[in-house]
Amino acid sequence: MAKCPKCGRKLTLFDWRPNCPGCGVNLVYYGMEERLLAEADSAEAEHAVFQQRVDRLKASFVGSKLTIIRIILSVLPIAALMLPLCTVSYSGPLIEATTKSINAIEIYNLVSSLNFDSLFTMMGSGILGSSFVGYFGALVCILLSLVIVIVSLFMLMLACSPKGNPRNITLNSLAIILAAASVVFFSRFSSGITAVFPDFISASVKFGIFVYIGTLVLLLGINIIIAVKGVNVKYKPTFVGGLPSEEYFELVKNGTDVAVIHEKMAVALEAQEAEREKAKAEKEKEEAKEVIDEVNSRFPKLTYVDHQYKDFDNNIADIEGLTLEEICTSFRNFAASQLHLYYTIDTIRQLLSQTLADFLICFVA
Repeated sequence: MAKCPKCGRKLTLFDWRPNCPGCGVNLVYYGMEERLLAEADSAEAEHAVFQQRVDRLKASFVGSKLTIIRIILSVLPIAALMLPLCTVSYSGPLIEATTKSINAIEIYNLVSSLNFDSLFTMMGSGILGSSFVGYFGALVCILLSLVIVIVSLFMLMLACSPKGNPRNITLNSLAIILAAASVVFFSRFSSGITAVFPDFISASVKFGIFVYIGTLVLLLGINIIIAVKGVNVKYKPTFVGGLPSEEYFELVKNGTDVAVIHEKMAVALEAQEAEREKAKAEKEKEEAKEVIDEVNSRFPKLTYVDHQYKDFDNNIADIEGLTLEEICTSFRNFAASQLHLYYTIDTIRQLLSQTLADFLICFVA
């Protein structure tokens, strides 16, 4: 049964009015301000947490040169699997000699069309059982290694999280172990099948698998270096009720009373408002000074232009081969397109020649 939030009176089904029959308080709006403050704090706290995650995500990819290199090295193992990983050759009296290279695409086609019942039957064979156990083990290990590489590629988004570096190193190590195990299992299959059918079937490991393992080793190395050196995550400043989010979370963690936190928020907001007012006053003072300078100047319009462009970079790039004709045409086009001033080309030429002549006279004088 519901109770009045103020006096604690039990409310029955017949208390349908919005006011408590005991104390008369409005049950709908009672404590509305406190609830709104709590919801505002919660929203700003959630935004602060989300912003930190975004900052860590950004640092995971472009936090340093090493993280950029890690992205490239994370993709290289997948590309290495497109190289020949192994070859299988077979021939017979009425069979044309055939050598087939196996890479990631061939493995996919093989798995999608593989008859697992027949495979398990061959694994139970007394003659070929050991060889096909090696074949099955090589297939499973290389597939698991590929899955781990893809998972670690997606896990880069969490690389700057508290457990990011241990997770990356663990996944890379597992991928290397599984890739090396696939080589051992395939060598077992190759030696076993060749011993039973020496003149018909042969299999061998190719350079692609070693390139794949090498890229995994490089990826492991870069992750270890990043774990040792660390990545500087640049967190964007966030606030909760005017307090820095770090200070707010520390207060909440320590169990500080909500009223005390709100008092600190009020002080922080007042300080921020005072800073804004001070900055605004300084800006207005500077603008007023500029206006006074313009009024007192002999050339107020020129002084106004000087103030407007005081922070403008007036260094003109040296354009090789620029002619006077190009300068006049470009200036005429600019005046027409941006300033809606339409001059003939002769007027622009007169302006430019007069300006240069005046400059030359002043320089000589």
